[in-house]
Amino acid sequence: MSQSKQPRRLAASAAMCKVRTLRTSARKLNLVAQSIRGLKVQRALNELEFSHKRIAIDVRKALYSAISNAENNHNLDIDSLVVSEAYVGKNLVMKRFSARARGRASRIEKPFSEITIVVREQGEAA
Repeated sequence: MSQSKQPRRLAASAAMCKVRTLRTSARKLNLVAQSIRGLKVQRALNELEFSHKRIAIDVRKALYSAISNAENNHNLDIDSLVVSEAYVGKNLVMKRFSARARGRASRIEKPFSEITIVVREQGEAA
């Protein structure tokens, strides 16, 4: 006996992509996510293509995944998609030590973060 199907968290006109382990701090990733919020997907892809930030490459892959999910899983029109949400969260932190003077050690933290991108189909009225 299987469990009943869980209801969708998003509306019928939305699709999502979540990347869980991006090797950058959430603060740096949020600068890139902020630059694509509310834009049409083609404009957001152009913004990420010509961004000087290293992490923009991974965010671009995530946006492509969200667009593909919208097209293949939910039959949405990709020409009318808009990045409705792009939010960032913290993930694990690798802790390392660096040798310092007089036999001491200092801590180096290498943070990971995650990004969630939600694309919505924009209606004719909007």
